[in-house]
Amino acid sequence: MNAYAKHGLLILGTSLCCVAGMAQTAASPYRAEEFNVDLFGSGSVGQYTLDHISGSRIQHDGRLGVGAGLSYFFTQNLGVGVDAGTESTSHYLVDRVSANFLARFPLGDSGFAPYVLGGGGHQFDPSELWFLDAGAGIEFRFTPQVGIFADGRYVFTERTSNYGLFRAGVRFAF
Repeated sequence: MNAYAKHGLLILGTSLCCVAGMAQTAASPYRAEEFNVDLFGSGSVGQYTLDHISGSRIQHDGRLGVGAGLSYFFTQNLGVGVDAGTESTSHYLVDRVSANFLARFPLGDSGFAPYVLGGGGHQFDPSELWFLDAGAGIEFRFTPQVGIFADGRYVFTERTSNYGLFRAGVRFAF
């Protein structure tokens, strides 16, 4: 093999390694400067049910709802999000809105990313009040643009009617 062929193979091999490295980085399902749209179903239970949890209490006292959210991640791990949900459209179209700080921890290229959240918001129905919330969840990305998530949060209200809120849904990343 002459010198030109050796140099050509060296350049080709180096180029392939660079392209493979860029492809692996581009394939990471979680990115910095990422905008997300969430659509979810939710369920909430009151403090008494949380303190005395049972299937029959959840079935009797639980409330189901739907909602949507938006989030933006400044880095791969840190972001902010807002969401709105309803459990009854008899009074207000939106029962609660919240804003949260988000910290996610992608598990390599597995597609899984546990996360924690904390923030606050305002509830309009069944009673009007301000709240703080804290929780955790997990997301799984099928592709860098589409995933599913589930999370739970404890909601601390300005009164004694604290409650738990659970969400599960689909997330679209842009």
